[in-house]
Amino acid sequence: MGLKVKVTSSVILFLFACLFCGSVAGQPKENQARKAIRMAKKNIASHDNVGQLIVVFNESPESSTANLVALERKSNRWKLVAPPMLAGIGRKGFADPGTKREGDQKSPSGFFKLGQLFCYDSIVDTKMQFIQSSTEDKWIDDPDSDDYNRYVRGATGARSYEKLLLNGNDYRYCMVIEYNTQPVIKGNGSAIFLHLSEGKSINSSAGCVVITQNDMERLLKWMNPELNPSILMGNEKILGGR
Repeated sequence: MGLKVKVTSSVILFLFACLFCGSVAGQPKENQARKAIRMAKKNIASHDNVGQLIVVFNESPESSTANLVALERKSNRWKLVAPPMLAGIGRKGFADPGTKREGDQKSPSGFFKLGQLFCYDSIVDTKMQFIQSSTEDKWIDDPDSDDYNRYVRGATGARSYEKLLLNGNDYRYCMVIEYNTQPVIKGNGSAIFLHLSEGKSINSSAGCVVITQNDMERLLKWMNPELNPSILMGNEKILGGR
């Protein structure tokens, strides 16, 4: 005879709490959510037009593993829209505000708008406008080029650049983080994207924020251009999470 189990509302709530209170990057998810909301309140007050915010933060400034929390502003209060996610950042963690430099293997700290989206496919489940990537699409990372930290389609005289259509899956979804774009300061860092991690696990990067394909697809489906999706990133102490 099979074992019969009576599932009550208390059991369901307990199971949900266990799921939500799991850990990502060493912290219980519930703590991560609270910290992200605290950081949003401290850093986004002057950006009234921002209705969607992705908060990316690590515990140790040198750690290449971070927490990613998606928030939406409703009735002037920040609300969690999905369980916190795991993200990879620069191999040497976050640069202190204003210190990011080309090739330092660090992710920039601060508040940035989320910009142009590039996708391999012609159909994507998102409200965000996107460019279907081709072999002609590049992002210039040569500090001596007039097109430094700019998107270029076609020929370029730059000595180095990122191809936006790769043989691998990393840039299947690739969204520009508007760091050092308005204005562009040569040498201060370029090609900072939100994109997929190489393989199924989370890896570090040269400065970008990387997540799994499932998490990226969830974010793209949620993002609404009318709510000005933006990103706040840095060490939790600097952003005021502690």
